[in-house]
Amino acid sequence: MKATIDVPDDLYRQVKAEAALRGLTIREVTTRLYRRWLSEGDRGEPREAPTAWLRSWLDAADEAIRSAPAGRSAREELAADRNRLGGE
Repeated sequence: MKATIDVPDDLYRQVKAEAALRGLTIREVTTRLYRRWLSEGDRGEPREAPTAWLRSWLDAADEAIRSAPAGRSAREELAADRNRLGGE
């Protein structure tokens, strides 16, 4: 696909010169940058695979449950208060 974008002249000249020194075309440089941008997260860090991301959250939840204090859960406390106040 062809696309037209406006790039400041000085920036384009710098990119074109650097690409030529590296033996690359502007198209190759642009394509590489688009691919890198798509593969990075919001902060420029590589994106974690979805299964790895989910596993890290499940591991964190397991750790939170293991380290939770003994006693009733927050849900149980709220239900007891609701019942005490004559709620449903």
